[in-house]
Amino acid sequence: MELPLLMLVLVSFCEGQNWNAPDFCRNKLCPQFTAAEQHQGFEERLYVPTEWITTKIDNPKSTDFMAANSRLKRVAGDSADYWPVLITVTNGSDASLSWFVPPNTAKPEMTDPSVTLQRRPEVTVYVRVFGGTPGIDNGQENAKMLCDALQEAGKSCTDTYSFAFYDSYFSITHHNEVWFDKTQ
Repeated sequence: MELPLLMLVLVSFCEGQNWNAPDFCRNKLCPQFTAAEQHQGFEERLYVPTEWITTKIDNPKSTDFMAANSRLKRVAGDSADYWPVLITVTNGSDASLSWFVPPNTAKPEMTDPSVTLQRRPEVTVYVRVFGGTPGIDNGQENAKMLCDALQEAGKSCTDTYSFAFYDSYFSITHHNEVWFDKTQ
């Protein structure tokens, strides 16, 4: 896929921190969570309620990701403090691109009807951390590994999962994650 080349335009840089964030946030704002349990191949985290600006990605091609990124940039501006880049996949094919909106920051004005402010309630997620260049192919491979680990632990996978990318495409090392919401 063309996605790895595109990820360089998807990463915004942020400053500051409200909580004792993990090292992979690199002193940037990122969603606050509490690590709940560590399992073989994954961990459980409890995330506080968060807000994201979100837009649909029409196809998993570079041009469509760049178009989605441009829509978010037009709404949030070049100096937006949003981290991480989050790609959510539903039913294996529907995808959206989201940027984190840090708490206590001004919400961007929704000037484009294809960009929405999404409120995510407190949620427990299963997380698998992986390295390598950020991209859909790498993410899907790790989503399968996470789902296999969940099933082995007697837990279930959902048809919706997210990839969180925390580093610039140009970084030497990358901290990426795949998230499945915990089902009750």
